[in-house]
Amino acid sequence: MKYNEDDVVNVGIVGCGNVLDLFYGPALLRHPALRVVATADEDSERAARAAAQFTGAKSMDASALIQSPAVEVVLNLTNPAGHAAVTTSALHAGKRVYSEKPLATTLGDAAAILELSEQNRLRVGCAPDTVLGTGIQTARAFIDEGGIGTVASANATLALPGHELWHPNPDFYYQPGGGPVLDMGPYYFSALYHLLGPVASVQAHSSRPTDVRTIRSGARAGEQIPVMVDTHVSALLRHESGAVSTVILSFDVVNSSMPFIEVHGSTGSISVPDPDRFDGRVSVSRERGGGWEDLPILAGYIDAERGVGLADMVAAELDGVPHRANAQVAYHVLEVMTAIFDAATTGTCTNIQSRPQRPAVVALAERK
Repeated sequence: MKYNEDDVVNVGIVGCGNVLDLFYGPALLRHPALRVVATADEDSERAARAAAQFTGAKSMDASALIQSPAVEVVLNLTNPAGHAAVTTSALHAGKRVYSEKPLATTLGDAAAILELSEQNRLRVGCAPDTVLGTGIQTARAFIDEGGIGTVASANATLALPGHELWHPNPDFYYQPGGGPVLDMGPYYFSALYHLLGPVASVQAHSSRPTDVRTIRSGARAGEQIPVMVDTHVSALLRHESGAVSTVILSFDVVNSSMPFIEVHGSTGSISVPDPDRFDGRVSVSRERGGGWEDLPILAGYIDAERGVGLADMVAAELDGVPHRANAQVAYHVLEVMTAIFDAATTGTCTNIQSRPQRPAVVALAERK
């Protein structure tokens, strides 16, 4: 899509930590439709450093940014515990919002965001937007076209040793609102939703092998931090379609050769790339015990980067159509994750109430 000056949207960023530095910042600098005009962070110096990256941007406190008439969309990159408060404040101020995942850390807060968004007729988007890249979208397009017949099952695996190996301040990964489910689960459950449709019920078990972790990098290397959430989860999802997904999410694995995601149907199996990335190899096997062949790119935004979900939201509003990385999908994913915690605690099967409509496949296109 080509943008003219009238299409450019002024973005205010709340939260200027690693997620901005590593992912959103470089992508926003390159995107023609998104102009960063303001930054805010609890650390004012960090907000100032972030603002200096963007021509004309000003650093300010979060409340001033949210109220600023110069800001049209708030990009919420705070830690998960702050997502609901910032998004709610922005909606009350009449601003559209795009939030990092998860939408909130509780279903009650997420439901309130949906209600406020609808009442104020303001769009809310939510990561992950990696599902809009050529990896997941190519796999989805092939499955939707009947490429592997009737889908019976899927398996998904996140197997990591823990973020304390690389993150200088990994505390929040092991506090309530963190853990592998809320941290990395949105990538996997969003991908499974796009591939197989909404989830109808959940069963799960979880464990916490250790109560402390040792930071291995940065100024705090050697410091021990408490683990207050379970760090290994095994879940069984029954999709509305009848397909069953087996999911492992763990911060307790030294190494693994398990595939990220595989989907199995009556006439074939498909191997799906890392849902934390936008692209990657999509392979299909059509014979029992046979080999794998790579599929050509069939769908998705080419050369997509973090923030493509925000750009998709802006473009969809211009076109008067639903955006794909939307709050309804994020709510469903959060409901699935919350149900996993409930099922792991009670040992029972937990039903999922929400049934958001699957967004349209992303037609093969250049970057948003």
